Amino acid sequence: MGQGNGGKEAVMEQEHASCPAETAISLLGSKWKLLILRELFKGMRRFGELSRNVPGISQKMLTQQLRQMEEDGLVNRKIYPEVPPRVEYSLTEIGSSLKPVLDAMHKWGAKYMMQTGKTEDFKAKRSVA
Repeated sequence: MGQGNGGKEAVMEQEHASCPAETAISLLGSKWKLLILRELFKGMRRFGELSRNVPGISQKMLTQQLRQMEEDGLVNRKIYPEVPPRVEYSLTEIGSSLKPVLDAMHKWGAKYMMQTGKTEDFKAKRSVA
């Protein structure tokens, strides 16, 4: 009884840590990761291609996101011993398995936009708040 809320909070954190949906959200929770995945579903990409095809992302953020995705086992990074070095990114088998998840999100988003008539740019609207 003398634990206060600390013991209860620790138990709640453990419960959430084992939640598969929370795991998925923690892996994909960034808008950048979703946009990077969208590009990599099309095939192998070099850093410059990803930078050009993911509008608004800085080189620093792209590097951070790719490193995190590589650590999480979603992305492969292949470095060629050339001058200048050439680096290619592709999806791992686990990363590729996310395709139906993103397809379902796309389908749901399109349906939501049709049903509500909300087609404005949510990105711009949410950044103001």
